[in-house]
Amino acid sequence: MMILENKKLERDKFIKLRDGISFDQRENVEKNVRIYVDSFAKEYKNIGYIAIYWPLKNEVDIRSLKKKFSLALPRCKDKNELLFYPWDEEPLTKDSEGILSPNNSFSLSYKQISMILVPCLSVDKNLTRLGYGGGYFDKLRTNNNWRNVPCIGVLASNCVSTIPLTRAKWDIPLSGFITEKEIFV
Repeated sequence: MMILENKKLERDKFIKLRDGISFDQRENVEKNVRIYVDSFAKEYKNIGYIAIYWPLKNEVDIRSLKKKFSLALPRCKDKNELLFYPWDEEPLTKDSEGILSPNNSFSLSYKQISMILVPCLSVDKNLTRLGYGGGYFDKLRTNNNWRNVPCIGVLASNCVSTIPLTRAKWDIPLSGFITEKEIFV
């Protein structure tokens, strides 16, 4: 129980920090995300979909990547299942968590996704991610095929923890993270 209590305290702390970031900070994080994705695309040439997230309150908005890349959005299903769907021109609908997402008939496989950009309340230098506690991304990445897809956290630098975050046995470290100050991949 101690792990869950610690994570709740950490969430409360980092939500306050995240809510205090400026528009300029969020915009500069987005610029660094674009720089990283552009360099990734140049290096790997034939990239598939880039999986992003629909931004919730005060999260960095990286939807502008849609102008240049094929994007996928997550859709939460019952039983904490997360699937990615192409973000096309069809209207988005709310998933089981109330987040806008595609409701296409087919989901994408790990082979079709070149990178996952995931929102973070916090991350530490061990690449432990603090999210909202639903476990969707960790559950997806328990599958080794999905774990091999680079998973990069997106957040402002004031939310990078200087001390190790509480890590539960189900937490799977990220591949790296991007802030307005650094691209740590």
